[in-house]
Amino acid sequence: MESATPVIVAIDGPAGTGKSSTSKAVAAQLGLSYLDTGAQYRAITWWMVSNGIDIDDPSAIAAVAGKPEIVSGTDPEGPAITVDGVDVAGPIRTQEVSSKVSAVSAVPEVRARITELQRSIAASAEQGIVVEGRDIGTTVLPDADLKIFLTASPEARAARRSGELKGSDVHSTREALIKRDAADSSRKASPLAKADDAVEVDTTELTLAQVIECVVTLVEEKRAGK
Repeated sequence: MESATPVIVAIDGPAGTGKSSTSKAVAAQLGLSYLDTGAQYRAITWWMVSNGIDIDDPSAIAAVAGKPEIVSGTDPEGPAITVDGVDVAGPIRTQEVSSKVSAVSAVPEVRARITELQRSIAASAEQGIVVEGRDIGTTVLPDADLKIFLTASPEARAARRSGELKGSDVHSTREALIKRDAADSSRKASPLAKADDAVEVDTTELTLAQVIECVVTLVEEKRAGK
Protein backbone atom coordinates (compact mmCIF):
# COMPACT_ATOMS: atom_id res chain seq x y z
CA MET A 1 0.00 0.00 0.00
CA GLU A 2 1.56 3.32 -1.02
CA SER A 3 1.50 5.98 1.64
CA ALA A 4 -1.73 7.92 1.44
CA THR A 5 -1.86 11.69 1.31
CA PRO A 6 -2.08 13.06 4.85
CA VAL A 7 -5.67 14.02 5.54
CA ILE A 8 -7.01 16.34 8.25
CA VAL A 9 -10.47 15.33 9.42
CA ALA A 10 -12.57 17.57 11.68
CA ILE A 11 -15.38 15.88 13.58
CA ASP A 12 -17.71 18.18 15.50
CA GLY A 13 -20.97 17.79 17.33
CA PRO A 14 -22.55 17.91 20.76
CA ALA A 15 -21.87 15.41 23.55
CA GLY A 16 -23.38 11.95 23.30
CA THR A 17 -23.33 11.66 19.51
CA GLY A 18 -20.62 9.00 19.60
CA LYS A 19 -17.97 11.52 18.60
CA SER A 20 -15.06 10.21 20.67
CA SER A 21 -15.65 6.51 20.01
CA THR A 22 -16.09 7.20 16.29
CA SER A 23 -13.07 9.49 16.00
CA LYS A 24 -10.75 7.09 17.83
CA ALA A 25 -11.89 4.09 15.81
CA VAL A 26 -11.63 5.89 12.47
CA ALA A 27 -8.13 7.17 13.30
CA ALA A 28 -6.99 3.70 14.39
CA GLN A 29 -8.46 2.04 11.30
CA LEU A 30 -6.88 4.51 8.87
CA GLY A 31 -3.54 4.94 10.63
CA LEU A 32 -4.16 8.58 11.54
CA SER A 33 -3.31 10.51 14.67
CA TYR A 34 -6.20 11.47 16.96
CA LEU A 35 -6.91 14.52 19.08
CA ASP A 36 -9.68 14.86 21.63
CA THR A 37 -10.00 18.63 21.98
CA GLY A 38 -12.66 18.29 24.66
CA ALA A 39 -10.07 16.61 26.88
CA GLN A 40 -7.86 19.68 26.52
CA TYR A 41 -10.65 21.95 27.72
CA ARG A 42 -11.33 19.51 30.54
CA ALA A 43 -7.63 19.51 31.39
CA ILE A 44 -7.41 23.28 31.70
CA THR A 45 -10.66 23.24 33.71
CA TRP A 46 -9.21 20.58 36.03
CA TRP A 47 -6.14 22.77 36.53
CA MET A 48 -8.31 25.82 37.35
CA VAL A 49 -10.34 23.81 39.88
CA SER A 50 -7.21 22.26 41.42
CA ASN A 51 -5.62 25.67 41.81
CA GLY A 52 -8.65 27.31 43.39
CA ILE A 53 -9.36 29.69 40.51
CA ASP A 54 -12.83 31.26 40.73
CA ILE A 55 -14.69 29.64 37.83
CA ASP A 56 -17.37 32.34 38.00
CA ASP A 57 -14.81 35.06 37.27
CA PRO A 58 -13.79 35.10 33.59
CA SER A 59 -11.02 37.63 34.25
CA ALA A 60 -9.47 35.35 36.89
CA ILE A 61 -9.57 32.46 34.40
CA ALA A 62 -8.15 34.62 31.61
CA ALA A 63 -5.27 35.79 33.80
CA VAL A 64 -3.91 32.25 34.26
CA ALA A 65 -4.95 30.64 30.96
CA GLY A 66 -1.33 30.50 29.81
CA LYS A 67 0.03 28.82 32.94
CA PRO A 68 -0.73 25.07 32.75
CA GLU A 69 1.36 23.01 30.36
CA ILE A 70 -1.00 20.68 28.54
CA VAL A 71 0.44 17.81 26.51
CA SER A 72 -1.88 15.65 24.41
CA GLY A 73 -0.89 12.22 23.13
CA THR A 74 -2.30 11.51 19.68
CA ASP A 75 -2.37 7.70 19.67
CA PRO A 76 -6.01 6.69 19.06
CA GLU A 77 -5.44 3.41 20.91
CA GLY A 78 -4.47 5.24 24.09
CA PRO A 79 -4.79 9.02 23.94
CA ALA A 80 -2.82 10.33 26.92
CA ILE A 81 -3.15 13.79 28.41
CA THR A 82 -0.98 15.45 31.02
CA VAL A 83 -1.03 18.80 32.78
CA ASP A 84 2.33 19.99 34.11
CA GLY A 85 3.55 16.40 33.77
CA VAL A 86 0.64 14.89 35.73
CA ASP A 87 -1.53 12.24 34.02
CA VAL A 88 -5.06 13.64 34.17
CA ALA A 89 -6.91 11.19 31.88
CA GLY A 90 -9.02 10.00 34.84
CA PRO A 91 -9.51 13.19 36.89
CA ILE A 92 -10.77 15.24 33.93
CA ARG A 93 -13.82 12.96 33.54
CA THR A 94 -15.29 13.72 36.97
CA GLN A 95 -18.67 15.36 37.39
CA GLU A 96 -16.99 18.37 39.01
CA VAL A 97 -14.93 19.08 35.90
CA SER A 98 -17.86 18.26 33.58
CA SER A 99 -20.05 20.83 35.31
CA LYS A 100 -17.46 23.61 34.99
CA VAL A 101 -15.96 23.01 31.55
CA SER A 102 -18.49 25.17 29.67
CA ALA A 103 -17.74 28.21 31.84
CA VAL A 104 -13.98 27.84 31.44
CA SER A 105 -14.24 27.08 27.69
CA ALA A 106 -16.26 30.25 27.09
CA VAL A 107 -13.35 32.49 28.12
CA PRO A 108 -11.73 33.84 24.93
CA GLU A 109 -8.20 33.66 26.34
CA VAL A 110 -8.69 29.97 27.11
CA ARG A 111 -10.00 29.30 23.60
CA ALA A 112 -7.13 31.21 21.99
CA ARG A 113 -4.59 29.24 24.01
CA ILE A 114 -6.14 25.83 23.33
CA THR A 115 -6.86 26.60 19.66
CA GLU A 116 -3.20 27.44 19.11
CA LEU A 117 -2.23 24.16 20.77
CA GLN A 118 -4.68 22.22 18.59
CA ARG A 119 -3.43 23.81 15.37
CA SER A 120 0.18 23.00 16.16
CA ILE A 121 -0.71 19.35 16.89
CA ALA A 122 -2.68 19.05 13.64
CA ALA A 123 0.12 20.68 11.63
CA SER A 124 2.71 18.24 12.95
CA ALA A 125 0.67 15.06 12.26
CA GLU A 126 2.63 13.44 9.43
CA GLN A 127 0.06 10.84 8.38
CA GLY A 128 -2.88 13.13 9.01
CA ILE A 129 -5.18 13.41 12.01
CA VAL A 130 -8.77 13.11 13.19
CA VAL A 131 -9.58 16.08 15.44
CA GLU A 132 -12.83 15.97 17.37
CA GLY A 133 -14.54 18.78 19.19
CA ARG A 134 -17.18 21.46 18.89
CA ASP A 135 -15.55 24.19 16.80
CA ILE A 136 -12.92 22.35 14.77
CA GLY A 137 -14.45 22.75 11.32
CA THR A 138 -15.57 26.33 11.96
CA THR A 139 -12.73 27.87 13.97
CA VAL A 140 -9.76 25.64 14.73
CA LEU A 141 -9.17 24.01 11.34
CA PRO A 142 -11.41 25.80 8.83
CA ASP A 143 -9.25 24.39 6.02
CA ALA A 144 -9.62 20.75 7.14
CA ASP A 145 -9.80 18.31 4.21
CA LEU A 146 -13.00 16.79 5.52
CA LYS A 147 -15.49 18.15 8.04
CA ILE A 148 -18.11 15.95 9.66
CA PHE A 149 -20.85 17.10 12.01
CA LEU A 150 -22.43 14.33 14.11
CA THR A 151 -25.91 14.81 15.49
CA ALA A 152 -28.43 12.67 17.39
CA SER A 153 -31.69 13.19 19.23
CA PRO A 154 -31.37 14.41 22.84
CA GLU A 155 -32.87 11.10 24.03
CA ALA A 156 -30.34 8.97 22.16
CA ARG A 157 -27.50 11.17 23.36
CA ALA A 158 -28.64 11.05 26.98
CA ALA A 159 -28.89 7.27 26.88
CA ARG A 160 -25.34 7.00 25.53
CA ARG A 161 -23.96 9.60 27.88
CA SER A 162 -25.51 8.07 31.00
CA GLY A 163 -23.95 4.79 29.92
CA GLU A 164 -20.56 6.55 29.96
CA LEU A 165 -20.98 8.50 33.18
CA LYS A 166 -21.26 6.09 36.05
CA GLY A 167 -24.23 6.46 38.35
CA SER A 168 -26.11 8.99 36.25
CA ASP A 169 -29.72 8.59 35.22
CA VAL A 170 -30.96 9.30 31.72
CA HIS A 171 -33.37 12.09 32.66
CA SER A 172 -30.88 14.25 34.53
CA THR A 173 -28.26 13.51 31.88
CA ARG A 174 -30.65 14.72 29.17
CA GLU A 175 -31.30 17.94 31.10
CA ALA A 176 -27.57 18.49 31.57
CA LEU A 177 -26.90 17.87 27.86
CA ILE A 178 -29.55 20.34 26.75
CA LYS A 179 -28.13 22.93 29.15
CA ARG A 180 -24.60 22.25 27.89
CA ASP A 181 -25.74 22.54 24.25
CA ALA A 182 -27.35 25.90 24.99
CA ALA A 183 -24.18 27.16 26.68
CA ASP A 184 -21.90 25.88 23.92
CA SER A 185 -24.10 27.11 21.06
CA SER A 186 -24.69 30.59 22.46
CA ARG A 187 -21.21 31.47 23.71
CA LYS A 188 -19.51 34.36 21.91
CA ALA A 189 -16.15 32.65 21.41
CA SER A 190 -16.31 29.89 18.77
CA PRO A 191 -19.78 28.52 19.48
CA LEU A 192 -20.77 24.95 18.65
CA ALA A 193 -21.92 25.22 15.05
CA LYS A 194 -21.96 23.18 11.88
CA ALA A 195 -19.55 24.42 9.21
CA ASP A 196 -21.21 25.21 5.86
CA ASP A 197 -19.10 22.59 4.12
CA ALA A 198 -19.49 19.88 6.75
CA VAL A 199 -21.16 16.54 6.07
CA GLU A 200 -23.89 15.96 8.66
CA VAL A 201 -24.30 12.43 9.98
CA ASP A 202 -27.33 11.75 12.19
CA THR A 203 -26.33 8.90 14.52
CA THR A 204 -29.69 8.51 16.30
CA GLU A 205 -30.65 5.28 14.53
CA LEU A 206 -27.14 4.04 13.80
CA THR A 207 -24.96 1.64 15.74
CA LEU A 208 -21.43 2.77 16.55
CA ALA A 209 -20.08 0.34 13.93
CA GLN A 210 -22.32 1.93 11.28
CA VAL A 211 -21.21 5.45 12.19
CA ILE A 212 -17.54 4.39 12.02
CA GLU A 213 -18.08 2.72 8.66
CA CYS A 214 -19.81 5.81 7.32
CA VAL A 215 -16.99 8.14 8.42
CA VAL A 216 -14.23 5.79 7.20
CA THR A 217 -15.93 5.74 3.78
CA LEU A 218 -16.09 9.55 3.69
CA VAL A 219 -12.39 9.81 4.56
CA GLU A 220 -11.40 7.21 1.97
CA GLU A 221 -13.45 8.97 -0.71
CA LYS A 222 -11.77 12.23 0.22
CA ARG A 223 -8.32 10.67 -0.02
CA ALA A 224 -9.10 9.03 -3.36
CA GLY A 225 -10.39 12.28 -4.79
CA LYS A 226 -7.30 14.26 -3.84
